[in-house]
Amino acid sequence: MIRFLYALLMWLLVPLVLLKLLKRARQEPLYGHHMGERFGFYDEPAQSGAVWLHAVSLGETRAAVALVQALRQAHPGIRFVFSHGTATGRMEGLAMVQAGDVQVWQPWDTPQAVQRFLRHFKPQIGLLIDTEVWPNLIWQAQEQGVPLVLANARLSDKSWRKAQQWRWLAQPAFSSLFAVWAQSEEDAKRLRSLGAPVQAVTGNLKFDARPDPTLLALGQAWRAQTEKPIVLLAISREGEEAALLDALLQHPAWLADVQWWIVPRHPQRFDLVADLVLSKGLTLVRRSAWSDQPGHEEHSQTQAVVLGDSLGEMPLYFGAASVSLLGGSFEPFGGQNLIEACACASPVIMGPHTYNFQQAAELALKAGAAQQLPTLSEAVGAAHALALNQAQQAQMAKAAQVFSFEHQGAVARCVALIQPLLKA
Repeated sequence: MIRFLYALLMWLLVPLVLLKLLKRARQEPLYGHHMGERFGFYDEPAQSGAVWLHAVSLGETRAAVALVQALRQAHPGIRFVFSHGTATGRMEGLAMVQAGDVQVWQPWDTPQAVQRFLRHFKPQIGLLIDTEVWPNLIWQAQEQGVPLVLANARLSDKSWRKAQQWRWLAQPAFSSLFAVWAQSEEDAKRLRSLGAPVQAVTGNLKFDARPDPTLLALGQAWRAQTEKPIVLLAISREGEEAALLDALLQHPAWLADVQWWIVPRHPQRFDLVADLVLSKGLTLVRRSAWSDQPGHEEHSQTQAVVLGDSLGEMPLYFGAASVSLLGGSFEPFGGQNLIEACACASPVIMGPHTYNFQQAAELALKAGAAQQLPTLSEAVGAAHALALNQAQQAQMAKAAQVFSFEHQGAVARCVALIQPLLKA
């Protein structure tokens, strides 16, 4: 009965899914491409024997890169089916695709769409990255004999409480997974309470992701040639940009002493944030207008706010920043990936909402790589002071880099667990 009711709900939601995709496609055209894949219809010829890896969005896809590289090294000739749910995830994942691989949209979670996906590609194993638990996806994989693993698994306390409210659906889904490899002991405990077959605690794959050295070097070169230190509001969410700008306008010295950069989380918000900066009477400089060589004068204008309106360049932004304010943590969004900032030797100041990276946030604080403050206004003041204190900034930068290296190893642990599941 549970499966029937859930399947009925997914069917009823199909028209809304189509409308949402069409709406998103107006701003991000990729959402309008290959829409048949969302329902299990493919242009690619049928195949079998590939490793299916599902990384829903940008963060999960970046986390999977090192794992995919390690599997290719251990198994030359291995083929992948990559599936994604968002346009940013699919764009980022394109860099992983090699000859023999396939990249498609995640099938909408009706039994029929999932069945068509599994029968078309016949994967030998499925790897779901982070938190992707779709009941029909799990149940259909189980019925068709595809071992489905939730890798790099995390379940925040907030998500766990929500899952408890839907336990009648969550527990049958989690318990039907083939295996779960958790990021931390706390994640493992919460997952086990929902019936998940936790096999191991492997750590966080994001620690094994190395920043692009070319982009990082470019950011560091820009930083070296700017007259003022740079503070970055990284991967910001709704409400955070306005709070930053208001704090700067209330403290003109903060605006004069430091150059402030903003990189919004979603590309469809680039123009909205640009208009917001201009509406505050501030000078706007857009990354898309820059040269690719450091030393260009556009990005060093006095009291200009720089908008990072580009995709795939976070190592550049973190490399340029003396201090990074962690987006998504000052509003109740759970925080963004502070591990990437630390890997680029950028000290982090975060807000109170870090449940998406709870363990990493706690470890970073303990290591001296990060600070945590209750409001963005207070964090802006602390970032201003830290950016001007070269000795403290250098100390935290070193701690951030050490922190990011000390917690590597999740990729090797996952590869060891995957090996017995791969067919010769």
